[in-house]
This record gives sequence, C-alpha cells and structure tokens, in this order.
Amino acid sequence: MSLFKQLLIAICLFLVVAFSGSFTVGLESSREQYVNQLRSHAQDAATALGLSLTPHIDDPAMVELMVSSIFDSGYYESIRVIDLASGQVLVERTGVPDAAGAQVPQWFVSLIGLQSVGGDAIVSRGWQQAARVEVKSHPLFALARLWQSALGSLGWLLACGLVSAGLGAFLLRRQLRPLDYMVEQSHAIARREFLSLPELPRTPELRRVVQAMNQMVEKLKALFQEQAERSERLRDEAYKDSLTGLANRRYFEMQLQARLSAEDHASAGYLFLLRLHDLAGLNQRLGGQRTDQLLVAVAELLRQVVAGQGAGQLVARSRGGDFALLIPGLVAEEAELLAQRLDAGLANLVTTGAADALPVAHMGLVPFSPGEALADLLRLADEALAKAESQAERTWASLTQGDAPSVGDERHAWHQLLDRALGQRQLQLYFQPVVDSRDRSRVLHYKVLSRLRDERGENIPAGRFLPWLQRFGWMARLDLLMLELVLQQMAGHGETLALNLSGALLREPRALEKAFELLRKHSQLGPRLVLELEEDQLPEQAVLEQLTRRLRDLGFSLSLQHFGGRFSMIGNLARLGLAYLKVDGSYIRAIDLEADKRLFIEAMQRAAHSIDLPLIAERVETEGELLVLQGMGIRGVQGQLFGAPAPWR
Repeated sequence: MSLFKQLLIAICLFLVVAFSGSFTVGLESSREQYVNQLRSHAQDAATALGLSLTPHIDDPAMVELMVSSIFDSGYYESIRVIDLASGQVLVERTGVPDAAGAQVPQWFVSLIGLQSVGGDAIVSRGWQQAARVEVKSHPLFALARLWQSALGSLGWLLACGLVSAGLGAFLLRRQLRPLDYMVEQSHAIARREFLSLPELPRTPELRRVVQAMNQMVEKLKALFQEQAERSERLRDEAYKDSLTGLANRRYFEMQLQARLSAEDHASAGYLFLLRLHDLAGLNQRLGGQRTDQLLVAVAELLRQVVAGQGAGQLVARSRGGDFALLIPGLVAEEAELLAQRLDAGLANLVTTGAADALPVAHMGLVPFSPGEALADLLRLADEALAKAESQAERTWASLTQGDAPSVGDERHAWHQLLDRALGQRQLQLYFQPVVDSRDRSRVLHYKVLSRLRDERGENIPAGRFLPWLQRFGWMARLDLLMLELVLQQMAGHGETLALNLSGALLREPRALEKAFELLRKHSQLGPRLVLELEEDQLPEQAVLEQLTRRLRDLGFSLSLQHFGGRFSMIGNLARLGLAYLKVDGSYIRAIDLEADKRLFIEAMQRAAHSIDLPLIAERVETEGELLVLQGMGIRGVQGQLFGAPAPWR
C-alpha cells in the first residue's frame, strides 16, 4: 500500500475515532439532560394534581375527571391515585401517548436505554394524609428529540469528516508530490535519462531527500558525461587530423572499406582525390603558419561544398596536401558539377586573399559501389589523379571501371523498376540474426533487410537501389511499404525484429502520420518490433525526443545503427531511453589486430554501461573479433559469422 493511502487511511481513522467520541459524549449528555427533564416533568405533574385533588378527594367522579384531564394533556405512561389508609388504587390511567411525528427506530430506543421516571405527591384531607398521587412520564418525547438531535449531529460530523478527509487528501498529495517525482527520476534513470527536481519542497524531511536524489542524479550525469568526453577524445586522437579537424587517412580507409563491403547498408557514389602540389616549397616561401592556414582554408572549403550532398559524405586529409572526399549517392553528371564547384572554390581562395600563393591543385574522380575491392578502387583513383595532372585544359579527370552506362538511360530504367516495385509491393524481406555475444544460439532479434527482384529474377541488394530512391524522393514510400510488410509478417511468428527507417520519413509529416497510424493499429506487436535510425540521419534533438515519446506511448522502442562517428551526441541520446546502440562495422573490422579501435570501443562500452545502454557490434566477421568483443562485454553481435541475410524460414 502506498504511503499516500496509508496516511489518508490514518487520517480517516483518526477522524472517525474523534467524531465518534464527540458524538457519543454529546448523546450521553443529552440523555442525562432529558432524564432530568422527565423526572421534573413527572414531579411537577404529581404536585399539581395532588394540590388540585385536595378539595375533591372524597368525590370519586371529580378525582377521575381531574386525573383523566391531566393524563390526556401530556406525555405520561401512568397516573395513579392510591388510598393511604387501605392501599387501594382509587383511580388509574395508563397508556402510550400519541406517537405521530415521532418515528424512532427500535434499535435507537434499545441503544439509548431511556426508562420512564416518576414523581409522587400527597393528597390531604384537612390535617390528615388521605391519598398519594403517583405520576410516570413517558420517554417518547425525549426519544424523539434525542433521535432528531443525533441525526443533526451525525450529519454535521459526517460533513466535517468528508471536508476534512478531502482537504487532507489534497494537502497530502501536494506534500508528497516530490516523492512521485523521485519515482519518475528513478524510472528516468532506467530509461537513460537524468532528471532533477528544480523546486525543492518546503517540508524539511522531504527537502533533504530530494536534495540527496538530485545530487545522485547529477553525479551519475557527470560520470556519464566524463566517460562520453573521454571516448570522444580517444576517437579524435585516433581518427581525426589535428590541424584541419577532418578525418585522417586511417578513418577514411576504414569508412571506404566498410562501404565497399556492405551491400545492404552502403550506397554507391563517387570518390574524389584532391592534391595540392609543391606544398613543401610553399612551406619554405611562406612559413609553416601560413601554410597551415592554407590547409585549414582548403579544409573549410571542402566542408562547405559537400555540406549539401546529403547524409553519409566524408571529407578527410590523408597526408600533406592530399585530401579525399567520399560522397555516396552521386552519379557522373553530379560528380562533374561538384568537381567544377570545387575547382572554382579553390581559385576563389587566391582572389579573396585566403592564400597568397595557392599551389596547383588537381582532382581525380572515380565511382565506387559495394562489392568492389579497396585496392582496385584506390589504384583507379590514383590513375584519375595522374590523368588530371597530365592534362592542361582542366584540373580534374574522371575514370570508370569499364564502360559506364548513360546516366539518362540508367535513371529511366531505375525509375521504372522502382516505381513498379513500390506500387506492386515487389520488395522481398530478408532477415539477418543478431545474437548474444556469449551465446550464439540465443537470438536477440532479426535485422530486416530489403531485396528488389529485377526482370531477370535476381535479387538486388538495398545498397544498389537506395541511392536512386533518395534521388527520386521515394525513401518515405519505401519505409511505409517495408513497415506494412514487416507488420504483416510478424503476425505469423513470435520473434523480435528490427527495422530501419530513413530520415526522409521523419521530414515528411504526412508519411510520418501514416507510419504512426500503422503502428497504432498493430500496437500489440510493440514489444517485438524495434525501429532503428541511422546516426547520420538523426533529426534535431527536440524532434527526436518527441518521436521517442510517441513511440513509447504506442509500446514501440527506438535504437540507432551505424553509431560511432558522432559519439559526442551520446549525452543527448541518454535522455531518449533507446533500446540499444549498434556500433558501426568500420570500428569492429580487425579490432583484434588494431589497438586504437579496442581503446575506443572500450571507452564507448564504459560510457554506455554507465547508463545501462546495450551495445551491439555490426559486421563481426571473424572469431578473433568476437573474442575481443566478448571480453569487452558487448551485448550482441551481427555479421556474416552468425548468418547471412536470408528469407524467413
């Protein structure tokens, strides 16, 4: 039983005892008063009748007449006139007075126990005592008055009791409100949220408890923030160029390798290699500080140019004056336009005075797609850069593997294929198990992937058609169709699934409301369906918090996949109550051989463990990687080592 109910019951019991005692004392006092009044009433009647009978004591008719008149005029039980000499009763009247308007319950009569009381007087004959008059008053009148008084007192006491109980309940709830908030604080901590009560209660005892709770929450928040900052520092030291703030060569190759080997998650696009020549000579002419300013200016230019190219783009400085750009989703025409913008931007650095003597810059452009070999792609990019350096008409060159199809023809073919597939629900669901890192037989959930069947009956992985869906603006259509198919498929089994949603769905209010309507109709499946968002497609914090609240109200949970590139945001994610975080596979690949990756993932695991947030490693491919992850305490693992994506069996 809650403290509020216990205190309220105690107050009610106290009121019942207090009011019962007051009612009993008042009733007993009234009873004694009425007994005295009945005794006085009987004695007065006996005295008056005795005096009236003195002149007529020898006239029986007159005696009887006078007794009858007295008896009929009041509330009497009996009146008797007794001859003192013989002891005989001369006149006697008995009966019950008229009880009209005095309906008193028998239980009340028995409870009160009010008995008849009497009085007597002597009738004289001259100087001799002739007779004795005995009068008994009937308690009916007193009982009626006591009953009415008891009802009035009981009604008043009940009204006071109800008002007091209501007021007590209101004041108790108000005083105990900080306890309810502390309960919410504990639940929020379980959801990886840190809440503090801003207004302290006035009650000293509750104030101390709330202050202690707030202090504990702030301490947990500080510890978590410290772990997050430490992890971010480790990541920056390992994967960020200290001068420009761009990704370094190591991080660039990690991400490129991850995109080439992930057919279900990565998209095709273009790789740019940019080289500033004679950087050593410029360093001698201008000095190291001016040269560093030049490199920083070039880095900022690259950031600005690729900022509007969508999610997943990466800018890196590999070494010296060499920069690399990885932009998914580009086709040949768009890549050439971007190269022209970069060329114009580099030329503008000279005219605006950002660099006094900008060296010659050349760019090599090559397309990439999942499944290619990293070494072959980098060799082709170097050839494109060498070609750009050898030509005089322009500073950039593009090469492709074999004969590339016309962009216009390819766009038309993909448009027809995807429009038909979405309209006719021709997507096929594939599932990949996510298992417990310490028990491979225990499946945590199944990751839902999509395949597109072409005219030849081959299944096309998502990495090939997702860029075209993004270009056509159909990602929200894909999300709604996948959500419908998954919800239908879940009706046939009891397993837990995880489905990825794109950021485009969150930016389209109509499509988002349709998705919520689907989830509302299937809210009974909430505990078995986890919705995932990609790290680089997250909306603003306020929008993300509103999304998680709405999903939580419907019984569904949210998580993030491909996490690691923006680890500094984990402080904000702590308030969302996520189901888990999936660590990007680029940080997992060869983790058993690379110490810097182990340090980063260990720091991430400590930060996540401090808020009870499970981590799942993506794309675990070797036993060595699994052993390292088991030692770190990673909750789940996903990859080809535990099962390739396949249709539901």
